[in-house]
Amino acid sequence: MTKAKMYGLLLALGISTSVHAGQPLGCLIEPHQVAEVGSPVIGVVQEVLVERGDRVAKGQVIALLRADVERAALAVAHSRSQAEAEEEAARANLGFARQKLERAKDLLEKQFISQQALDQVRTEYELAEQKLVQAKEQNRVARRELGLAAAQVAQRSIRSPIDGVVAERYISVGERVEDKPLVRIAKVDPLKVQVVVPAGLYGKIARGARASIQPLLPDAGALSARVTLVDNLIDAPSNTFRVQLELPNPKLALPAGLRCQADFGLDQAGTPEPSKQAVVKSIAPTAFKTEPEPQSKAAISRPERPVVKRSRS
Repeated sequence: MTKAKMYGLLLALGISTSVHAGQPLGCLIEPHQVAEVGSPVIGVVQEVLVERGDRVAKGQVIALLRADVERAALAVAHSRSQAEAEEEAARANLGFARQKLERAKDLLEKQFISQQALDQVRTEYELAEQKLVQAKEQNRVARRELGLAAAQVAQRSIRSPIDGVVAERYISVGERVEDKPLVRIAKVDPLKVQVVVPAGLYGKIARGARASIQPLLPDAGALSARVTLVDNLIDAPSNTFRVQLELPNPKLALPAGLRCQADFGLDQAGTPEPSKQAVVKSIAPTAFKTEPEPQSKAAISRPERPVVKRSRS
């Protein structure tokens, strides 16, 4: 699953770009690894040994291809590697040539033979020595051919590269295998938890930290997971970043593909935005000062008449 698809899926689960204190984040539980197991050689399926849902171990044979020709070649190579008669004959010939050379040296000291005769015997000894070396080399080549034939036969046995569960089976007996995979195997111990975290928590979650994972499954309790990856990039459209955790699943009690909630026990940093009313009140005393209205000219030129109190006689 690509990073873009992961963001889209997790955001569809109800994740927002803001989080309140103690509010868990939506997450998704995935297989730790998924392998599309194929064949290194072209062949015809002879037998499929697993079905969907079966648990497999690393190195376990999951399918066999026809290998009649390869097994015949293996038998021939094995016979050649076991043939030691030529090497034994060369070794015996070398021993005889060595004895003949020693006798020739004694005869030369007693002057019964010439130097030329001794040189001829020495040459025969050297040739016998080279024949033994050649026989040994041929045996080494035969053993290498045996290893090659055994490897070709081994390629006809398709083995699981990981411990896991067979998630899908694509082939049947008699089908020709060339490019397409045979089975898909998912490693579900440990599981991988993907969490999309708001950018406000960036820098607060470090690799190795622990988080509480609550699978959205009936009667499932909260589990502890460890952070294994924190993205160093913020996704601008969603203002989030991705965190990956590792969740142990030794008994395969949890299936992959579950939705979950992750709680890191953190609050989002930042101050609340002031309200518009507070902004207006803080600005009004300085920006909206009122001045007294100027009086009219008539009011200024007309003096006020004194008030005379009249007494009643």
